Amino acid sequence: MTILDRIIEQKRIEVAQRQATTPASALENSPLFGRQTNSARAALLAPGSSGIIAEFKRKSPSKGIINDTADVSSTTQGYVRAGAAVLSVLTDEPFFGGTPADLQTARQANPDTPILRKDFVIDAYQLLEAKAWGADLVLLIAACLTPEEVSDLSRQAHDLGLEVLLEVHDEDELDRSLADTVDLVGVNNRNLKTFVTSIDTSLQLAERIPDDFVKITESGLHEAATMVTLWKAGYTGFLIGEAFMKTTDPAASLARLVADYTSQLPTPSNTFTP
Repeated sequence: MTILDRIIEQKRIEVAQRQATTPASALENSPLFGRQTNSARAALLAPGSSGIIAEFKRKSPSKGIINDTADVSSTTQGYVRAGAAVLSVLTDEPFFGGTPADLQTARQANPDTPILRKDFVIDAYQLLEAKAWGADLVLLIAACLTPEEVSDLSRQAHDLGLEVLLEVHDEDELDRSLADTVDLVGVNNRNLKTFVTSIDTSLQLAERIPDDFVKITESGLHEAATMVTLWKAGYTGFLIGEAFMKTTDPAASLARLVADYTSQLPTPSNTFTP
């Protein structure tokens, strides 16, 4: 059994337990459910956007504890001040150390910044949770969903006013799962079997993703030069978490990367302006 298999097995148990204790009607009546969502697509494509989706992540199955002392509110606010266009907050607890409260705290601290609920969505109930907890977009991972599930879940997410980031790991996942009901396409550079990361994955898939979708590259992003290479290949979004969270000051690390990255871009109009 792979790590992904274990995560999905646990996720099915979690979702069933939460549905039994918190009915959908309670989520729909929560204070944040009716709020107007912020567009991640617009934030990433806006003139002067850094394109960075900065992630708050305490641990991972492959790395173990990354940072278990960082404060959600101050870290995410620091991210935004440092130039993050979008925030990503883990809500999976067993494998990543995240909680619903982390997302709710990040929302309260950053009312105008798009926030991704980073989790393993396998059921429409989780879309209701995302909306109730203050998310603006959700992640659908092609590796753990059928094409029909991607289509159905993304359509239901749109009905709730949520945007959708579809994550793929290879050409096969992209070809079978891409649907016009997703907004952003993320290429995860981490091999799910070996957990080795290589930006070659993003470079190989860049031209296969239609330009109608905002192209996001994920994992293994540590240096500005790498980001510039991927930007030239057509990526306008960069999901980065570990590179920031493993430092004593995640926001300062982001600020340094933004400054280095934007200084290397060939077109000044595309640089981030605080």
